[in-house]
Amino acid sequence: MSAAPSSSQRFGRFALADGRRVFAALEAGRALLLDAAPWRGGAPTGEALDAVDAEGNPAPGSGARRLAPVDPAKILCVGRNYKAHASELGNEVPPEPLLFLKPSSAILDPDGAIELPPRSISERVDHEAEVGVIIGKRARRVRREDAATHIFGFTLVGDITARDLQKKDGQWTRAKGMDTFCPVGPIVVAGLAAQALVITCHVNGQQRQHGTTADMIVSIAELIAYASQVMTLEVGDLLVTGTPSGVGPLAAGDALEIAVAEIGTLRASVVASP
Repeated sequence: MSAAPSSSQRFGRFALADGRRVFAALEAGRALLLDAAPWRGGAPTGEALDAVDAEGNPAPGSGARRLAPVDPAKILCVGRNYKAHASELGNEVPPEPLLFLKPSSAILDPDGAIELPPRSISERVDHEAEVGVIIGKRARRVRREDAATHIFGFTLVGDITARDLQKKDGQWTRAKGMDTFCPVGPIVVAGLAAQALVITCHVNGQQRQHGTTADMIVSIAELIAYASQVMTLEVGDLLVTGTPSGVGPLAAGDALEIAVAEIGTLRASVVASP
């Protein structure tokens, strides 16, 4: 499938009362069920959920609930892609994009609960608000000028990080790969101009992060081109593009909100380790 449609379209993913997990196109207050992911050419089945809002919230009593709107084979992330964020943690801006992976098992549905690890494992877990890119066309060794044709759409991601483990381990797999450490949603928006999206993060109603994708050190197109020299980006893969400054700790009982006006608000609660 080629990249995003020319006009903005919105897509969600749902768990239905009959046990099915389906993608859907969000149109005029309804969720039109698809037979596959939209980036895989999913077509309407003729079924629909009524009274669904622009962020994919189904009506109470429908028996449906929102899921993370992605199902990636891999989650490729970029570290220190905003100068102010690198500085706030005492780090230099890397000379090349700093890539790392999160496992798909870390994905958390919208309105889900981020589980803090036991304090014997980590004593500080931080939020990082980020824009995510869904790959719509297989990308291997693409040029920067062609990179946009490989984008299907955009979503919001919380790159939850055990900060002390990140520093302790040197490499970041454990710090960023725990279960629930990758909230994604609430929806995917295709056909969106993403050069200057304003992204915010609130914890318990207080703003902690405020930035714009215009301040990225390496642009989304450059990230796709660079990453595709290293590994093939497959259809449906999720590229997480870095966080602006203002990252900070989370505690049990916190309410996290990550927002971009053109996409919506990704919400998660924070709970102690079960």
